[in-house]
Amino acid sequence: MEWVETTGRTVEEARDVALDELGVDEDDAEVVVLVEPKVGLFGRVRQEARIRARVRPQAPPPKVERRARRTKPSDRPKASAGRAQEDTQASPAVKTSRTSKTSRTKERSPSGAAQAPSEAPMTDTPTDLPSWEEQATLAREFVGGLTEAFELEAVVRSVEGDDGGIEIKVDGSDLGLLVGPKGATLQAVQELSRIALQRYTVGASETRLRVDVGGYRQRRQEALARFVTQIAEQVRESGEAQALEPMNAADRKVVHDTVSDIDGVGTVSEGEDLRRHVVISPDDPGAE
Repeated sequence: MEWVETTGRTVEEARDVALDELGVDEDDAEVVVLVEPKVGLFGRVRQEARIRARVRPQAPPPKVERRARRTKPSDRPKASAGRAQEDTQASPAVKTSRTSKTSRTKERSPSGAAQAPSEAPMTDTPTDLPSWEEQATLAREFVGGLTEAFELEAVVRSVEGDDGGIEIKVDGSDLGLLVGPKGATLQAVQELSRIALQRYTVGASETRLRVDVGGYRQRRQEALARFVTQIAEQVRESGEAQALEPMNAADRKVVHDTVSDIDGVGTVSEGEDLRRHVVISPDDPGAE
């Protein structure tokens, strides 16, 4: 993932601009401060802050360390590879998440008695980095386990996104419990799935993971784009800027992208943290 450089009166302001450009939340971004801001007399900014940011990669641990941790070949990659062949078709609601976890966290002695693993199970990783198919299988199983915990009937499948990331799609009826108010529960499910995938696939490449339930994210993006188009037309006709409600970085990116295709109006992000929002304003006719 390429780095972007942004500036602002403060480091926080420069960071928020970078998050807008990347279209990710703060937890998914890696930020490096290049220049600290300098303030002169009466609080005037003499030099703006400058930062560099990118989507956070998942750096693989040293290979020597992985070999030292493994005490015996793991059966999990073989099972994952077998399941990955089924991923080309719509997968049924996953029912094997608990079984898979148990098989990865137990070892047996020569006598056949179950023994507790000598190290944390999450560090028992295959020699080769997990493939996209293996990561997709694990993510699909984890989300399938959540649907079982919620006692929901759903079909969970994984597809490759336009950016090469993993998209987990959950389809079924009465799935509102997984979405929550304004998608808050869905956002939490996605974050839990991302953390679980990172723990189970130590050393995975920087694969992005998105979870959608019942097509909610797609419908929201389309509805947001329609709403923003209406507001942009009002701003162009009235000549008065309008501020939208606070949004996360992903939604702000939808706003910026939508307005960029409309002549006569532009956007800028204002506010900090949870108050970060987009202002749609008319273009300056005299600007070049």
